[in-house]
Amino acid sequence: MSEKSKIADELIRAYWGEMETVMNYVAHSVNLDGVRAEEIKKILIAEVTSEMTHAQTLAKRVKELGSQTPGSEAFRSVQKTLQPSSDTTDVVHTIKGVIKAEKEAVELYRSIIKLCEGKDYVTQDLCIRLLADEEAHLSTFEGFLKEYTP
Repeated sequence: MSEKSKIADELIRAYWGEMETVMNYVAHSVNLDGVRAEEIKKILIAEVTSEMTHAQTLAKRVKELGSQTPGSEAFRSVQKTLQPSSDTTDVVHTIKGVIKAEKEAVELYRSIIKLCEGKDYVTQDLCIRLLADEEAHLSTFEGFLKEYTP
């Protein structure tokens, strides 16, 4: 497998992560109930746009590398902790799920950055920018969690 193919495969993995995050953020932003949930819901709706932009950016780069972004039949859910709770007032569950998903995105972007070192500076730069966004999202939700835990 060529380096370009390896990089494209990892970008596709990141693409699926962003798409699954969009689905779960939409679900949480609709399902959560209660006064304490309102701020989280607003942030999640805003994050949907950001995560979708990430997915589109990744898909475009996959194409530029000579590969194709797969359609929905190739999708496999992996974000177990980001699934909505049956308790629609469990804001902490949502916050912890977001933190886990953002940490996984941060780890994946860091690994792609390393994979690209000396081989693909365009993809590396793209992933550095996405990493910055994910770290900011992570920091926001870690701050929210402080409100709910001593």
